[in-house]
Amino acid sequence: MRRILLFGNSGSGKSTLAARLASEATLAHLDLDSLAWLPTEPPQRMPLVESKILIDEFIEKNDSWVIEGCYTDLLDMLAVVATELVFLNLSIDQCLENARNRPWEPHKYPSKQAQDANLEMLLGWIAQYEKREDVFSLSAHIEFYEGFSGTKTRILSNEHSFS
Repeated sequence: MRRILLFGNSGSGKSTLAARLASEATLAHLDLDSLAWLPTEPPQRMPLVESKILIDEFIEKNDSWVIEGCYTDLLDMLAVVATELVFLNLSIDQCLENARNRPWEPHKYPSKQAQDANLEMLLGWIAQYEKREDVFSLSAHIEFYEGFSGTKTRILSNEHSFS
């Protein structure tokens, strides 16, 4: 049984690594973006109790998994059942470059054009990672990583190999 939590800044490569691990190790894959937000304009966070219900449904159905996201409030709910953490702690510049080069994410956007229309906002969000003081921030991610007592890995570059 392998239960991996992947987290880091937007653009750090969470989705790419999670998809690879899910494929290679036959793990169920959950992107926390899919249950962190209500389908509203502008976007609003789903109440944590509702997100928790969806998380619990996923882990009840799947013994081995990789879950990825930047939400330490949701990751905290999973830490007690996770077997390992992977903190994608890339530089802001690497995350910005990854975001500029990311392929279309059809589970998040109806088209590549819609995704690209959101790019400038995303780049601004990524650039604020070290300055924010919320559940998406570098400081929250460091605290979460340091508080986990199980197996953990910190990845500092796109070139790092993890399996």
